[in-house]
Amino acid sequence: MAFAPSKEIPPHVTAEKAVRLDFFARENFDTCPQETMIPEIHRTLGPITWCTNIFPGDHGGWLLTKAEDMQEVLRDPENYTKNGMGKFSQSIGEDWLVIPTELDPPKLGEYRKALNPFFAPQKIAKMRDELHERAITQIESFRDQGACEFVTDFSSKFPIFIVLDLLGLPQERMPEFLEWEKNIFHTNDFELRTTNVRKVVEYLRGVIAERQANPGDDYISGIFEYEIDGRKWNETEVLGHCFNLFIGGLDTVTSLLGNIFAFLAKNPDRQQELRDNPKQIVLAVEEFLRAFAPVSVFRIAAKEIEIHGQKVMPGDYVGISTSIAGYDPDQYESPEEIRFDRKAPHISLGFGIHKCLGMHLARMELQTALEHWLKLVPPFRVADGFKIQYHAGNITHVPELKLAWDV
Repeated sequence: MAFAPSKEIPPHVTAEKAVRLDFFARENFDTCPQETMIPEIHRTLGPITWCTNIFPGDHGGWLLTKAEDMQEVLRDPENYTKNGMGKFSQSIGEDWLVIPTELDPPKLGEYRKALNPFFAPQKIAKMRDELHERAITQIESFRDQGACEFVTDFSSKFPIFIVLDLLGLPQERMPEFLEWEKNIFHTNDFELRTTNVRKVVEYLRGVIAERQANPGDDYISGIFEYEIDGRKWNETEVLGHCFNLFIGGLDTVTSLLGNIFAFLAKNPDRQQELRDNPKQIVLAVEEFLRAFAPVSVFRIAAKEIEIHGQKVMPGDYVGISTSIAGYDPDQYESPEEIRFDRKAPHISLGFGIHKCLGMHLARMELQTALEHWLKLVPPFRVADGFKIQYHAGNITHVPELKLAWDV
């Protein structure tokens, strides 16, 4: 059963428990959210607060600020459901689920059993050479210019090339795909979001029909061989999974890379640390995942429950912000400090049964990007006269990042 987040403040929410936060404004700001908004949330809000704009379209829901509480919700599918939480199919008048993102146990386990072998570490490791080749080729296309617009020239291309190759989708349509993605995740206009969800779904339906009629060796063609309950997946299930790969693969790593490289450009001493000690990159990626986790996701209360004395009613949205979790002072010592040797666990790639399906690929992409960029590009900085803006919302990111270096 799916519910919609409320635009009104429900009767069980007292006025002092309701706030509107810039962090969920889905707008650009001059200040870095990790340096300003998120620490302020931890300083001023309690462990649970009704945020009136937590969901696109200025819909409300509960915001948790403590990592321990977020983990508790994530490990409790009996009281908190994922079913329909993104309002993607519902927004276009349909009822399919995003697979496996919107599934609850026991169905979640059945679908993950079919999916996990493809995304296992040993399977992803076979993509290593392709990732390295893609990263090197992309960097060399602008290295000798002494400057680039990082998002356009690298972070919106390198990880997305990989996803499009995997799905067998045309690389030349990347700008169009990215526009759809932007209008789904980086807007507060729910009508615009819905229009672009429909564009993605219509496109994927055409691709799925073509692959079903003329299967190839791409990932989408292979989905029709997956089994559940002793049968092959049907077209609706294939669509739900392809939608998940499309929306997940075209944004998250791009957003992370923008945040990471903005930090390194502003902090040349930290950049030099990794140049001097490239073996630190693996651990640094884990710290970057904690510090620059971009995604806020949701669960829906399936039953009446209390969190820190606050009544949460069936149908209430509960926000799990990995960005906020990474700065919980009860979980991390001096969370505002970026420590490449921290070795601290995080929930930035999910938690428990809901670990991100593509987490091994995401880590490899981040490690590969850092490794080759630091090898091939001299010390880089924010280009003279350029002011970084930061997009605060359900996916925090840097919309534009002009970098320069000496050649």
